[in-house]
Amino acid sequence: MENGLSHEAAIVGAFPVIAGALVQRAKGGEPVAPDPAASHAADTLSMMLGRKPDAREVAALDAYLVTVCDHGMNASTFTTRVVASTQADLFAAVTAGYCALTGPLHGGAPEPVLEMLDAIGTAERIEPWVDSALARGDRLMGFGHRIYRVRDPRADVLKGAIERLAGDGTDLPFAGEVEAYIRAALRRKNPDRPLDTNVEFFTAILLDALTIPRQAFTPIFAGGPRHRMDRARPRAAANRPADPAKFSLYRPDAELRQRLDDNMRAQRLSMRRPGLHASSRRTRL
Repeated sequence: MENGLSHEAAIVGAFPVIAGALVQRAKGGEPVAPDPAASHAADTLSMMLGRKPDAREVAALDAYLVTVCDHGMNASTFTTRVVASTQADLFAAVTAGYCALTGPLHGGAPEPVLEMLDAIGTAERIEPWVDSALARGDRLMGFGHRIYRVRDPRADVLKGAIERLAGDGTDLPFAGEVEAYIRAALRRKNPDRPLDTNVEFFTAILLDALTIPRQAFTPIFAGGPRHRMDRARPRAAANRPADPAKFSLYRPDAELRQRLDDNMRAQRLSMRRPGLHASSRRTRL
């Protein structure tokens, strides 16, 4: 426990406080104190923006946090699990995961989406800009996913949140035109390799619409996922079969122990057999 809170709650609560204070300091202002009576999304926005958010803004950030709070085995989640497997405490494990997010190949994906939209600039430039980028072999940010081979379903959730935030959706037409042309261009270029819109495309637009500074996008994401901390606990009860080995690295069940014993026994027996080359004695798990 930390000040009467579980370690998990303390960590989730700390991220927006720290990020909000840094944002306010960067603006030359004073940090905004957290409000225990506010919801997590409302308090996060209040500390980031330096003002009380309205209901639509709170609902939009809440939709984002819920959408990204549970996900698969990405680099930061894997890092957290590895550190937790050493029986390091939860704070150390989550800090390690956050450090993985500082790498540009993992964290920071939404910012390049906005940079791409800034570079395109107008509707007239969409086609020539995208065609030139594809001809150069450039990666178009906000498209493609290691798992999904169809449109990322989370993208539509966030698109709906942006529409509700904007009222009549006036902030969406340009981004929608860019998305539509890129999807068509990717289908023409790679008809056998589906690349569709991923969650980062509309994450960038939503967080930007909330006027959250771009450098704070990654801390907002890092402060949301409870998933990493759920996995970091050595005795976590959650068991999501989509992940390899059903978290057996952290909870070695009887089946895994038996498999390890069987393989060790097979390895010892193979070493007794004459004429075997050393490399042929290795038994894979």
